[in-house]
Amino acid sequence: MTQTVKAAKKPSASKAAAPAKAKAAAPAKVKATPEAKAAPEAKKASSKKKSALAFPFTSIVGQEEMKLSLILNIIDPRIGGVLVMGHRGTGKSTTVRALAEVLPFIPRVKDDIYNRTVEQYVEMEAAGKKGVPAINPDEVKTEMIPVPVVDLPLGATEDRVCGTIDIEKALTSGVKAFEPGLLAQSNRGFLYIDEVNLLDDHLVDVLLDVAASGKNVVEREGISIRHPARFVLVGSGNPEEGELRPQLLDRFGLHARIITINDVAKRVQIVKLRREYDEDPEAFIKKVTREQQKLQKKIVAAQDLLPQVSMDDKVLTDIARLCMNLGIDGHRGELTITRTAHAYAAYKGQTQVTMQHVREIAGLCLRHRLRKDPLETVDAGEKIERELAKVLGEGEAAA
Repeated sequence: MTQTVKAAKKPSASKAAAPAKAKAAAPAKVKATPEAKAAPEAKKASSKKKSALAFPFTSIVGQEEMKLSLILNIIDPRIGGVLVMGHRGTGKSTTVRALAEVLPFIPRVKDDIYNRTVEQYVEMEAAGKKGVPAINPDEVKTEMIPVPVVDLPLGATEDRVCGTIDIEKALTSGVKAFEPGLLAQSNRGFLYIDEVNLLDDHLVDVLLDVAASGKNVVEREGISIRHPARFVLVGSGNPEEGELRPQLLDRFGLHARIITINDVAKRVQIVKLRREYDEDPEAFIKKVTREQQKLQKKIVAAQDLLPQVSMDDKVLTDIARLCMNLGIDGHRGELTITRTAHAYAAYKGQTQVTMQHVREIAGLCLRHRLRKDPLETVDAGEKIERELAKVLGEGEAAA
């Protein structure tokens, strides 16, 4: 009996002693934690923050064609995207990823996975739902978000791009739910494909269908989802690694050609700016913040001015004649030039499109639409300039 009582008392004594020991040891532990743990955590957080910063758009030297093409697509997304082709290491990916910092904010329904406007939300939620009370647009909460810039990796599956069934919800609650893909995330934004000429054919077909309709339709595993997917398609690549399929090539509104800069002063400036950025990204970005904001304001002003820009029938006739003389198939050439010239005039702060505006952007719009002749020795840009001179009567005047 005595042994049992002693045995029962021993654990309680050890339990009582444990808190005393813990209390005695606590001060030493508390002193050690702030210095030992806080510093590495702060270091980790700051390095993570620095690595997330993109090189500023306004600090990119040269490559004016690429920068102008991207800006014009921000002003008017109906232009149809940009294809950037050129040598390796010329800043193609850097420029596209830097674009996010100069994009204006857009309104969307609060926490909406499809980045829909209130009108799109009301229309989609009411479609095919009988007996459900109508949604009052005034009661829908909205928020301002940056225009999304989404990367589409080459190894992405069709499920990741289009969306698929949410496995987690299906297993945990037995509910068939839709997990949105990259097309949903890029709605009303930019979808960027690096090395676009190496993209799998089945993904090319998906992108062509969605780009044409502006909607993504997913029918699988008993789920039927239709959501808006209007995005500006931006692709970059090296022509030495292969050509694009003609169907996809024609979908890009503009074609920017990038070459290695051969100006010594500019090459030195590129290296200096990059080294300065690598040493302290935050200080570098802070230094160019005013330039970034200035460009953003100019883009917003151009967006506001765009509806007021007009074009005479004479200019439109000259554009149609130019496309005919160059043998452009279809009518996308005229449409793209017209939209791009309107956006370019708005960017310049002007409300009337002239042939000078057309001259500045014609190469971007038509370079990739010319018929390829293996025996042709004239550069595409020179060919477009020559035909422009004929249309404007400069060729006859010179003769």
